[in-house]
Amino acid sequence: REMIPAVGREKLAEFVDVFCDQGFFTVEETEQILRAGAEYGLVPKIHANELAVSGGVQVGVRNKALSVDHLERMGAEEIEVLRTSGTMPTMLPGAAFFLEMPYPPARAMIEGGLSVALASDFNPGSSPSGSMKMIVSLACIKMRMTPAEAINAATLNGAYAMGLSSEYGSITVGKKANFFLTTKIPSVAYLPYAYTSPLIHRVFLRGQEVK
Repeated sequence: REMIPAVGREKLAEFVDVFCDQGFFTVEETEQILRAGAEYGLVPKIHANELAVSGGVQVGVRNKALSVDHLERMGAEEIEVLRTSGTMPTMLPGAAFFLEMPYPPARAMIEGGLSVALASDFNPGSSPSGSMKMIVSLACIKMRMTPAEAINAATLNGAYAMGLSSEYGSITVGKKANFFLTTKIPSVAYLPYAYTSPLIHRVFLRGQEVK
């Protein structure tokens, strides 16, 4: 009744995000917050199923959330609900690594027909690293994703999870020319498995090299 309307009127945010999980916001509270945000044009997002199978995936899909993030605890019901939705399941392996928790079941999700995204969850409490290279490495080493799956999840599908895939996420005519060039590497697969090697040689943003 106060914060969300103020944020919406002043256009201070694009999304409204709720942590729907055991010990935090309930499904009912999450629905109330998402609906309040939608009244002010804030796109729904969910952090859920980190600590328990919380119902967060279902309430996110029901409210047309752009993404549901974390997903360390997933069952067949959650996979099926996501499979028939436009909501992007986004895995945050940096949090699982830092907190010594189970990793999201990436293989079960992919084999269940889901597209998946990867993100860093960059925050001081549970994932104090913004290194997407490390995230892609964890996805391959700990979650058994292939390099191609992990890179796609971190780029094009990550852009979709932010509502930006029409402009970002792939090297395509008409999109923003944000990309990097590596040092000489033997294959794309080398990128995630050489997880501490500094491989980025040149960086370009909007087509201009960043010095």
